[in-house]
Amino acid sequence: MKKILTIVLACISLFANAGQKEYNILDYGAIGNGKTDDAKAIQMAIDAASDKGGGRVIIPSGHTFLCSPFNLRSNIQFEVEVNAVLLANPDESVYTESAFRDNKGEGTIWIGGEKLVNVTICGGGTIDGNGISFMGKELDDAYELKPFNIIDPRPHLLTIVGGQNIRIRDLTIKNSAYWTVHLVGCNDVAIDNLTLLNSLKVRNSDGIDLDHSQNVRISNCYIESGDDCICLKNRREYADFGPCENIVVSNCTMTSRSCAIKIGSENVDRISHVLINNCIIKNSNRGIGIQNRDEGTVSDIVFSNIMISAHLFSDTWWGKAEPIYVTAYRRAKTGNKDAGWRFAKGQAEGRVGEVRNIYFSNIKCVSENGIYVGGETPDKVLGITFDQVDVMIDKTTNIPGGVYDRRPAQVEGLLKRQTSAFYLDQSKNISIRNCSANWSNTRPAYFAHVLESHAVVQLTINNLTGDSAFPGKIKAIQKY
Repeated sequence: MKKILTIVLACISLFANAGQKEYNILDYGAIGNGKTDDAKAIQMAIDAASDKGGGRVIIPSGHTFLCSPFNLRSNIQFEVEVNAVLLANPDESVYTESAFRDNKGEGTIWIGGEKLVNVTICGGGTIDGNGISFMGKELDDAYELKPFNIIDPRPHLLTIVGGQNIRIRDLTIKNSAYWTVHLVGCNDVAIDNLTLLNSLKVRNSDGIDLDHSQNVRISNCYIESGDDCICLKNRREYADFGPCENIVVSNCTMTSRSCAIKIGSENVDRISHVLINNCIIKNSNRGIGIQNRDEGTVSDIVFSNIMISAHLFSDTWWGKAEPIYVTAYRRAKTGNKDAGWRFAKGQAEGRVGEVRNIYFSNIKCVSENGIYVGGETPDKVLGITFDQVDVMIDKTTNIPGGVYDRRPAQVEGLLKRQTSAFYLDQSKNISIRNCSANWSNTRPAYFAHVLESHAVVQLTINNLTGDSAFPGKIKAIQKY
């Protein structure tokens, strides 16, 4: 029966595609030699398909198509075939449209589209953002960023604003110079089977950013990014789109120099009802991060069945190898890039909303630092549960530890403290049950407690096992 059903579904898919007219970009003048700019031909094919009510825009196999910015339109299936490459034009002068409306200092748009309905991007080929072309000098741990005047020309690879019924699947997307897949105010989105490969030395090269978007499923993806792999947020420039909610992430593998799965830091609305399950985070800086820095709230989030390995990188990257990080601090007033866009209009400083009802279940962590939970006041971070969360603190690099990273925050950014498996600071209603802490044989002097707490209201501990890093010298559990 299962075999028959599979055949039937395959036939339905085949006939559905067969019923759509093809618009091959070669028929519209594309050259495909990797040198000639084929953006005009691509746009002509897209426009022709959309104007006729929809169709399949074909980026054919066996060619590399260099192109400047272009826009997707509704009711098309944009197919980059196997062994086809869509390559971003390295000429910075062709990138003129800001990725953030009137805020022109945080990148431009390469592949864009607004108010799109019924769009699929697929095909098995490669979309290459040509990111290194937009970088400055290569340093040990990152590329320098080139100076700019008003517009930062680094292109975001794909930006869809106000999309409905968006499907992105079966592709390799790589080498973005800025954010890779940025979905703003989109509803009913499925992202499946992407291989997303950015340089681990490119700052701001986020993998997938869900910005004021709702009803999104991300599954079966492999992501390497210098910045966050998957990030949920609500930017101020797009506040008219409402909350970011009803998100499911499953069966993904991620590596990041910053944070593999992040919520925040930009959040002017509500981020809620999120399920993240069956994922592997490997060789990352920070594993899971809730980093609320604006007036919006974060609530009702479940993380389950996740393996995390985290280790230290330089101060260039936010994070200090915290496998799990839950914080709520108002955004820094100084030393903050484009602060005028971060705060509400007319305000010189911000405020921070609550982080509440966050549940971690069956999480296995091997990291150079411990879990960090903290807020401006205890009522800003509340209702946090750790259930079957195991932490192994393992010193694996030569980079000094004993510090937690709270940037970008009005409080001290890099907080020098002992490393404990669970470090809880100014929070409320924290539950730790059936959890454990262990230490590797290499134990620097700053390795400390299984749990250390400061000004925590209503801390419940049930079956937390493990000794301190130095049994007999310091306590396993230290409360202040």
